[in-house]
Amino acid sequence: MISKCLFPVAGYGTRFLPATKSMPKEMLPIVNKPLVQYGVEESLEAGLHEIGFVTGRGKRAIADHFDVSYELEHQIAGSSKEQYLTSIREVIAKGSFSFTRQSEMRGLGDAILNGRRLIGNQPFGVVLSDDLCVADEDGEGVLTQMVKLFKQFRCSIVAVQEVPEDQISKFGVIAGNPIKDNIYQVNEMVEKPAPEDAPSNLAIIGRYILTPDIFEIIENTPPGKNDEVQLTDALMTQAKNGCVLAYKFKGRRFDCGSVAGFVEATNFVYENVYSQE
Repeated sequence: MISKCLFPVAGYGTRFLPATKSMPKEMLPIVNKPLVQYGVEESLEAGLHEIGFVTGRGKRAIADHFDVSYELEHQIAGSSKEQYLTSIREVIAKGSFSFTRQSEMRGLGDAILNGRRLIGNQPFGVVLSDDLCVADEDGEGVLTQMVKLFKQFRCSIVAVQEVPEDQISKFGVIAGNPIKDNIYQVNEMVEKPAPEDAPSNLAIIGRYILTPDIFEIIENTPPGKNDEVQLTDALMTQAKNGCVLAYKFKGRRFDCGSVAGFVEATNFVYENVYSQE
């Protein structure tokens, strides 16, 4: 019923210059695994095996990462170093990967619209690799939780978390009517409001399940905040005309689009994953 996941990866990553001058920000490693691979693994865990990337100029390394490197594999075959390829080999074996380009950076909504040719008329997940989401111990990934909700409610779903007031202006923010524990029917959605204008402290993070009618809505959505086509605006239209749910997920999210969040995520993964091996 839902098997596809879209990764908008065309952004420039300016907060990490000069590192991202020639390397995609999505390829920055958390310990020894690039950010984008964590997101793809989360998608595969949720049963979304058809992975689509909306890329831009200078992003070839992402396609190369999810492909076989014959020369490298030949050089380390049979050595102790071969073990380090286990995780990416498993990802390549489980997923299928397709790519399209966003020729101009016109906002997240426009990036999603560019992915229409990869998705078709099907519901799909969206992962923003900047947000690294870690499941609770013995828990499920955020996308897995959201796919289960989608199978129950059959409508678009956004992942949300409570954020401090001084962070509100960095996010899209929702308000809604609670319908079950941690689930809200959205009735208001604002892109990066000032704290005094925010309808709540529930901020949207980079995990979505979207129904395919979102594409036509985006086509008819004028540029909004920062003169960009905002997915938040399109989702608000969808909420008014139908239903959009917000889900306060279980797990932990790191903002790896910021240097502080990236360092925090690296320390967490090293202490909780690699130090246990």
